[in-house]
Amino acid sequence: MSVGQLALAYLRKQWLMVALNVLLLSLGLGLMVMSLLSVHQAETALTRDAQGIDLVVGAKGSPLQLILSGVYHLDLPTGNIRLDDAQTLTQNPVTAPWIQRAIPLSLGDSFRGYRIVGTTPEYLALYGAKLAQGQVWNDKMQAVLGSEVARSTGLTLQQSFVGGHGLTPGGAQHDDAPYQVVGVLQPTGTVLDRLILVNSESVWFVHEGEVTDAEEKRLLQAEREITLLLITYRSPLAATRLPRIINADSAMQAAAPAAETARLFELLAPLLATLRALALALVIMGALALFVTLYRATEERRYDLAILRLMGASRHQLFALVCLEAALMAMAGCLLGLALGHAGTQVLGWVAQAQGGLPLSAWIFMPEELWLVAGTLMIALLAACLPAWRAASAPVSLVLSQH
Repeated sequence: MSVGQLALAYLRKQWLMVALNVLLLSLGLGLMVMSLLSVHQAETALTRDAQGIDLVVGAKGSPLQLILSGVYHLDLPTGNIRLDDAQTLTQNPVTAPWIQRAIPLSLGDSFRGYRIVGTTPEYLALYGAKLAQGQVWNDKMQAVLGSEVARSTGLTLQQSFVGGHGLTPGGAQHDDAPYQVVGVLQPTGTVLDRLILVNSESVWFVHEGEVTDAEEKRLLQAEREITLLLITYRSPLAATRLPRIINADSAMQAAAPAAETARLFELLAPLLATLRALALALVIMGALALFVTLYRATEERRYDLAILRLMGASRHQLFALVCLEAALMAMAGCLLGLALGHAGTQVLGWVAQAQGGLPLSAWIFMPEELWLVAGTLMIALLAACLPAWRAASAPVSLVLSQH
């Protein structure tokens, strides 16, 4: 019987302890993999969604909330700003020279948890979006669906739907102002996939209704608001001037996505560190359990190992036998840990997607995972060294005389 067959036979005999060791190792590795995949995908998605956006201008409040709501659509807006103030910012001789592009966004309604965003076609161009079907709106109450919205809701071209007040399901329905689907976007891998896009006039029409009186219409137009502006600088020097001017001399506030995203990850850093520490603790506990199992097994099998020596097995073969048992348990733990990590990431992605959060996928593999597997195997083999040495160095004559 070969060393491999002997190792497998022992593992089958001690299957309960083996299963415990494998489970502890897999839980630790699985947590590490899940945190690695989640953080990587979150960082990638946040960077991708903020591309081309140097500054967000909106109502005063939390800068981080402004970025989360306006760029990533993960939070409620800080409020609305007057359309006149936004137009003044983009046309004022003091501020306009610093602005290359300013895209208005109007938030406030949703459909089945997906946000309805009033904007301009420039918002599509910002992410390089292309149509899979239909066309971009050319009139009010026409909607273009992101790919995820179309897939999830089942809406198709020429179908109608009504939005609900608020950015969460359950708001009052605007039954008297239905939208008609005129286009569906190709998947972009950006926040556009989760949005319903219309022109700004549609948002105002839903809340103002059909106004025929000229004076009333003029008054409503004078009071119109948007939620925020997405600004692209004309030159890098604008970063030192424009935010300061807006924050000091207007009723609006300006926030930079890059700075606020970095602050967000700083806030999450202690939580991620705790999660990784817990995962490492589980791996170490698994290694200790593996050490105890192998040490105990070595003591219990001293007579059997001595017989193997008499039958011609060398010290190196006995050392390899114990190390192989440890390696097999560690490999099983690694495979199960990788499966648990990817499955956990997918479940987390489904939950986040159901709540309008960032989508996560299990079908991403990172080079760091190989290092995690190698590290787990190394820890397991180190834990096996002492039991393996005792198995190889036990004096045969003394062991046989004691039985």
